[in-house]
Amino acid sequence: MKADSSRRRLVERLRGSFAWRGDRTDDRSRADVTGWWRDPGLLAELGPGLADSFREEAPTVVIGVESRGSLLGPLVALDLGVGFVEVRKDHPPLADSDVWLRRTTPPDYRDRHLGLGFPRRLLSGSDRVLLVDDWIDTGGQALGALGLVEDSGASWVGASVIVDSLESSEIRRRLNVRSLVRQRDLP
Repeated sequence: MKADSSRRRLVERLRGSFAWRGDRTDDRSRADVTGWWRDPGLLAELGPGLADSFREEAPTVVIGVESRGSLLGPLVALDLGVGFVEVRKDHPPLADSDVWLRRTTPPDYRDRHLGLGFPRRLLSGSDRVLLVDDWIDTGGQALGALGLVEDSGASWVGASVIVDSLESSEIRRRLNVRSLVRQRDLP
């Protein structure tokens, strides 16, 4: 019962700190989530809130795509007591001897195909990987991350996000997405 009330309180705080900027009827409207980062109490609740949906699956590592996945992922990793791997966008290896896993994403929310990658040494075949991000829209970046995890031989646990605005139930199931709130429930 306490977990349910904590989750409801977290969702209400997320909704209260969120705003749409611009006219929602045109393509220049944007989600403003900066209030989520400014409130230290809310920020402290995000790690456990995102971790809770996957705690029983026992992830051994959290990954997050830069930039907001790199902000939230360490909060979740700390709560779960595991490490964190940053998935970089369009970033070359640091040296010729640095072996990277690399994937190109399907179209993302801006219709871009991004190059994602990270050093190969950071995941092993025994890892159970949880992706963390603030928002999932098309699933393009998450699908790219899933491909990287598969290439490493590790196991995909799922994707924990603050906001789910996926239209495709098939992609939601394939990625095993769990969210704190659906976009339609934002003010």
